[in-house]
Amino acid sequence: MMNTKILVAGLAVTLLCTACKTRDLKMNEHTKESTADKKIVVYQVFTRLFGNKNTTNKPWGTIEENGVGKFNDFTDKALHEIKDLGVTYIWYTGVPHHALVRDYTAYGISNDDPEVVKGRAGSPYAVKDYYNVNPDLAVNPAERLQEFEALIDRTHKADLKVIIDIVPNHIARKYEGKNNPDGVRDFGADDNTAVEYNRNNNFYYIPNEHFKIPAGVIPLNGEKNPLIDGFFDENPAKWTGNGSRKANPDQNDWYETVKVNYGIRPDGTKDFPELPADFAQKSYQEHSAFWQDKDVPDSWKKFRSIALYWIEKGIDGFRYDMAEMVPYEFWSYMNASIKMKNPNAFLLAEVYNPNEYRNYIQLGKMDYLYDKVETYDKLKDIIRGKSSPDELSKIQEGMSDIEHHMLHFLDNHDEQRLASPEFADSPERGKPLMVVSTTISTSPTMIYFGQEVGEAGNENAGFGTHSRTSIFDYIGVPSHQKWMNGGKFDGGQLSDSEKNLRDFYKRLLNFSIKSTALMGDFREIQSVNRQNNTGYDELLYSYVRWSEKQKLIVIANFSSEKTSQFELKIPSDIISKWNLKDGKYVLADQLYGQNKTYFVVKNGEGNAQVKIKPSESFIYEVE
Repeated sequence: MMNTKILVAGLAVTLLCTACKTRDLKMNEHTKESTADKKIVVYQVFTRLFGNKNTTNKPWGTIEENGVGKFNDFTDKALHEIKDLGVTYIWYTGVPHHALVRDYTAYGISNDDPEVVKGRAGSPYAVKDYYNVNPDLAVNPAERLQEFEALIDRTHKADLKVIIDIVPNHIARKYEGKNNPDGVRDFGADDNTAVEYNRNNNFYYIPNEHFKIPAGVIPLNGEKNPLIDGFFDENPAKWTGNGSRKANPDQNDWYETVKVNYGIRPDGTKDFPELPADFAQKSYQEHSAFWQDKDVPDSWKKFRSIALYWIEKGIDGFRYDMAEMVPYEFWSYMNASIKMKNPNAFLLAEVYNPNEYRNYIQLGKMDYLYDKVETYDKLKDIIRGKSSPDELSKIQEGMSDIEHHMLHFLDNHDEQRLASPEFADSPERGKPLMVVSTTISTSPTMIYFGQEVGEAGNENAGFGTHSRTSIFDYIGVPSHQKWMNGGKFDGGQLSDSEKNLRDFYKRLLNFSIKSTALMGDFREIQSVNRQNNTGYDELLYSYVRWSEKQKLIVIANFSSEKTSQFELKIPSDIISKWNLKDGKYVLADQLYGQNKTYFVVKNGEGNAQVKIKPSESFIYEVE
């Protein structure tokens, strides 16, 4: 969803009525189950935009004017190049059929009212039919599901795994499940619409009131359309996706969606069985067994059916939109069911409330959550001159029990592009951020397509504005298109600096997925180097990572102007853990293999002479 979700996420706390507790739990059973031997790297791609070769980029442009990418644009060559970048999973964003402004009635699809669609291409988080895919993405819309199934097969043949979205908190205002499997009833088909709440209703209602289009909404930027008449037929009105209980929501609400009812009463209390407190330590098998004889709300069953349908299609995992607005008991039920079908399923949740992280990991059985409000926000503040790198150490310490579960990213469809003036201001300044984001923990790393070639999101797409690549419009992605090179996927139109940037990402990501140290221990050495260390600038950050087979020292220079020269210190307790005797060792940089320095251990303490340029980073391995 849009970034306004962070502003309304507090509503989830009211609805879920979960206590804001922090548990000091060390490696629990769930952590043991989901810990990988090697780093995971997720490549998020906005499916509609990836293969689009059209460079017109007219604001509010149609498909005919601005073009659109297709499933078939993910050729064997494209997938090979993504794999070669150092990627292990692809998250195909925007695949489920969502509401959009285009006539597909010839294929049995009803038209969507532009007054409850954001943009022209529509929000991927206003899903209209969970059992089929976006017709825009198919060469032949009648065979859109088969074309996506073929893409799943091609992706697997490229030795990549597939993630798609599930959006349990809300669905499109006009949901039509025209492809439901046998026995599956549509959302709301059996609801008692005369009451605000019923445990088995799929929606919340505002009895005796019609839905009213928000004031200030100008669909299609004022373009004429036969469906634009100031009216949308919804009687009684439903609660809006972000929890607004008004029949006439605000234009800043998620007015294109309706909220799904999971058995949370309007006063916030829970109308379903709750998990025993000790279930934070239980396996997914035990969670699955717990729910076998329990009566659960109808919406729980509907979304479990959706997830298992896609698991049967070969999907390897899901990214759950706004998961914290849905109770973690449902996630226990849902995720345990998925894991019983595929124990290796990758389950990633968008959660922004740090007080709820452990509930959703340990009780909700999530594999990974967004590390947005901690590591991402801190790195952004550092590069924007609003914070010191020293605080990264406090974040790592505070999440030491769950760090593996906190997925790291610097770019995604909701956030400002890393290379944009509103963030790092240039791809070069983003490099040290990327090194730290990738190597500071055992968590998965995620990049967003185009990030690796410096896409800055400068386009005014229409509903979507600059600094974020629009998810609501038909638009081209200029830097990515240069790499795509008319479908050759060889970087043939990239500048030398863009080629060098992609080479940096390729080196970093491939190193990360092979490194044993990055799945091992962490210790900051920032504090010891900030004390009485001449030349150690305040915009430097350093730490060590190690395993039995590998010992790494990571140094990043967040300054874009200053070269620093200093004597790096490694404390005696780390030297002891590494079993290093007094002597001289080589430090070899693993990013480019050209920079080497010497590491001297004397009287059980380590020192190395380091010179680091602006926006430069080193990943030194002790040889």
